[in-house]
Amino acid sequence: MCTPGGVPLRRDLPPRWWEPVGGGAARWTQRSEVAADARFFGLGGRASGPRLRDGVHRLWNTDPGRPFGPGDDPLYLTMPVQLVVADAGTHLVFHDNSFDGTVMLREGVEGAGSGHDRAGTSELRMAGGPLRCWVVVGTPARVAQVWASLTGAAAVPPAWALGHQHARWGFGDEQEVRRIVAGYHERGLPLDAVHLDIDHYDAHQVFTVDQDRFPKLPVLAEELRRDGIRLVSIVDPAVRAAPGNAVFEAGTAEDAFVRDASGSVVRGVGWPGEVVFPDFTHARVREWWGGLYEERIAQGFAGFWHDMNEPTSFAAFGETTLPRSARHALEGRGGDHREAHNVYALCMARAGYEGVREGVPEERPFVFSRSGWAGMQRYGGTWSGDVATGWPGLRASLSLVLGLGLCGVPYSGPDVGGFDGCPSPELYLRWFQLASYLPLFRTHASVRAGRREPWEFGAEVLGHARVALVERRRLLPYFVTLAQLARRTGAPYVRPVWWGTPEDRALRDCEDAFPARRRPAGGSGARGGG
Repeated sequence: MCTPGGVPLRRDLPPRWWEPVGGGAARWTQRSEVAADARFFGLGGRASGPRLRDGVHRLWNTDPGRPFGPGDDPLYLTMPVQLVVADAGTHLVFHDNSFDGTVMLREGVEGAGSGHDRAGTSELRMAGGPLRCWVVVGTPARVAQVWASLTGAAAVPPAWALGHQHARWGFGDEQEVRRIVAGYHERGLPLDAVHLDIDHYDAHQVFTVDQDRFPKLPVLAEELRRDGIRLVSIVDPAVRAAPGNAVFEAGTAEDAFVRDASGSVVRGVGWPGEVVFPDFTHARVREWWGGLYEERIAQGFAGFWHDMNEPTSFAAFGETTLPRSARHALEGRGGDHREAHNVYALCMARAGYEGVREGVPEERPFVFSRSGWAGMQRYGGTWSGDVATGWPGLRASLSLVLGLGLCGVPYSGPDVGGFDGCPSPELYLRWFQLASYLPLFRTHASVRAGRREPWEFGAEVLGHARVALVERRRLLPYFVTLAQLARRTGAPYVRPVWWGTPEDRALRDCEDAFPARRRPAGGSGARGGG
């Protein structure tokens, strides 16, 4: 593959195949060469990015089971989408294959004019599925636009979802939510949404409410809405497998749950205990699941946060997901979890998005998902997942947002302050300031972590946080414009500094900044921060 001027951009070597053994899928590998000066980006959400260094990167959506940092791979959202940027041009490669796989990358080495450059290499190994590849060549902007036309335009979030959102695993009850909201109001801090985690459920069962702790949830939601604040609900795919659970009984009647090769429903372990999993790769099941959001809408929720949808099943050993032999509809083709795993969250996002659109047609749906695959931008965005508290976690947060944007997922953001532990006042402030310029601006933490409200870190931090919140509110029309541009052009909200001049090598190697910022915010002792 060459530029119009004949300069080589990529050379794909003949693939190698391994015939199926014992009823398994055919495996294959393909090696490609790129320019010696090329840099690799993409492959979904990578904490070590956005530039991908030499090494092996797995394509298998994975819950790491602990707060992660830059060295953890893979994470929740992987996709076989690779952006390669070189002096001669930019190209995107998408392998339309959702099976487990790995990508081994090695950057090239230039011969300093000797003519003995060593090409960069990319070696893709897939555990099954077809070798079906799409290649797009052009400027970064053109590549993004063509990629969006291939996989679908990004959903535009409602304007309130571009403001500040506050979440916590462990809010406790209605009075705790009111106390937090009052704290924002009393201190003159803008707030646009509050998120309720699994602890608002009845015994952690999806599409339920703990009536002891949230006895008048619709009233609370209406009070918040009058103050310009929306309520967002977590939604997990795992359904408690117990008689009397209305969702389980309705799903059983609908034959909605994943089965194994013998025809038995696959069971796992989740927050409610023993659970079963809807097969979102079946259109009928998506329609049934989407209808369940009517209960959430009736409770007053305006947005939905999909979690644990890699999918994750707790296990003492082995993979923390469904058995690879589990059967899925796969849109009528039939297949097993080896092929369905990576698209499971994508199909769940589609079910939720279409259900909310049907339930509240006069409003834009707001759905964001921890896991996903290529094309998930059609149904919403994503967030970092459980990023570790610390300066490396702050850097990983920006890496994820930049990398996902280059893969066509423009709406994302981190858990401000990190998911675990207690950030120092400076770390919290730098994270807060950075996130105020990212698409999803949300404070969130584990039930075992320290508080994340700005006033918990002292008067100085509170003052700077107020400035960041007021600035975010002032820039809301700008973010709305970015959302519309992302839908129309495929361009991410947050773009790397080389976006307009990819031939600038110094900019290609800059990973801790983006054009909207004035100063760096990625290290202890940094000053300023917009």
